[in-house]
Amino acid sequence: MFTQHSDIAQLEPKEIWQFFDQICAIPHPSKHEEALAQFIINWATDQGLAVRRDQTGNVFIKKPATDGMSHITPVVLQAHIDMVPQKNDDTVHDFTTDPIRPYIDGEWVTATGTTLGADNGMGMASCLAVLAAKDIKHGPLEVLLTIDEEAGMTGAFGLEAGYLEGEILLNTDSEQEGEIYMGCAGGVDATMTLPIQRVSEPQEQSVFSLTLKGLKGGHSGVDIHTGRANANKLLSRFLKNYLTDIPFQLINFKGGSLRNAIPREAYAHISIASEHETALVTHINNYLNLISVELASIETTITFEATPSVLTDYPMTKQSAQQVLALLNACPNGVIRMSDDIEGVVETSLNMGVINTYDTHFEVLCLVRSLIDSGRSDVEGQLRSLAELANAEIEFSGTYPGWKPEPNSNILHIFRDVYEGIYGKKPHIMVIHAGLECGLFKKPYPNMDMISFGPTIKFPHSPDEKVKIDTVGLYWQQMKAILENIPAK
Repeated sequence: MFTQHSDIAQLEPKEIWQFFDQICAIPHPSKHEEALAQFIINWATDQGLAVRRDQTGNVFIKKPATDGMSHITPVVLQAHIDMVPQKNDDTVHDFTTDPIRPYIDGEWVTATGTTLGADNGMGMASCLAVLAAKDIKHGPLEVLLTIDEEAGMTGAFGLEAGYLEGEILLNTDSEQEGEIYMGCAGGVDATMTLPIQRVSEPQEQSVFSLTLKGLKGGHSGVDIHTGRANANKLLSRFLKNYLTDIPFQLINFKGGSLRNAIPREAYAHISIASEHETALVTHINNYLNLISVELASIETTITFEATPSVLTDYPMTKQSAQQVLALLNACPNGVIRMSDDIEGVVETSLNMGVINTYDTHFEVLCLVRSLIDSGRSDVEGQLRSLAELANAEIEFSGTYPGWKPEPNSNILHIFRDVYEGIYGKKPHIMVIHAGLECGLFKKPYPNMDMISFGPTIKFPHSPDEKVKIDTVGLYWQQMKAILENIPAK
């Protein structure tokens, strides 16, 4: 059907892996999904399927019911087109032009030095495989592929009432086989902006670039409870608390690249008197030893070093540098509260995701997640207070709702019974501490019955991302079985 781009196309079930192999070959990071969207549109049109798009750019594909199944309740299969672009520091890769390079690693499929895009490429591949299948019994089907999920849920926000006819939605964006998700966290972006002053006449000092990297990173929702370190927090901790006996000037601080990914790398430029260069190296080595011991069971490849650099900007004034480092050091990060209602699930969290320094101001971008609105509001209040103390401005944007669990969902019970019938055991019914689009779909389609499921994907939003091969077959088995067991209208 397609040109094979990697060995994964030969994996079973081929129905899914061949599509995923093709997806990997077409660049599709957030904001740059058009090439893949057009490929899918052209393919669906060639298959004789009805295709349309809305003004936002979401793709809708319809497939008629198989013979004798037109009376079955119509179903929407849903995935998002975009992927998170993250790579290792030593990997040369342009996500807008270069294909993902997947390979088989034992029981897993992963990518060479980059995110794999299994989130949500595996789900998208399964939706397309259903459209292509001739041997699956099903009622009327629609496939909804949204854009820009990872960078702001633009497609879900733009979904309008009237585009979908289905009454049941199967979201394919979950990442643990054997678990059915019936709810998810909502979230909001918080941007703190602190004005900074720079010295008018820099001193003649040695300039160094500090680089802290080698962290695992990961998804700021599903991995936030794992104890994975935040590079922004580690580097600001060093500058604020472990470099107190060396006078230094802070020039710039930069870290992280996405609000929804735990930062793996952070950088700072500082200047010091030449007589303190040896002491700086000693402090860095001591701090690296300290955090390596602290994080020994989680972070095993941390590096921290200082390299000579040149002065690209005038240093901040002492007062501005103190404000910047105090803000970073005091900013909450990680798990704020575990759920009282759902054992082992995070209720509220915050990820200090992206830091940038500009000529006249300093910027911190955080993502707050919570299963409950009051939890999100509480963290918003904490950040407002922090900004007030730091004389910074704060703006909240991109608020999206959580997906409220519905224990009496018909599709939830149908899926549970189908799963038990196949495997002789019940699946785990869960709520996920991540942002699924289902919460936003409930606004234009308040009566749509929804669940989310998928194969096992580990460490999404990081170059360690991988999908477990055998769970793809289990997931495909479940997808076919649930479609064949949808009840009549």
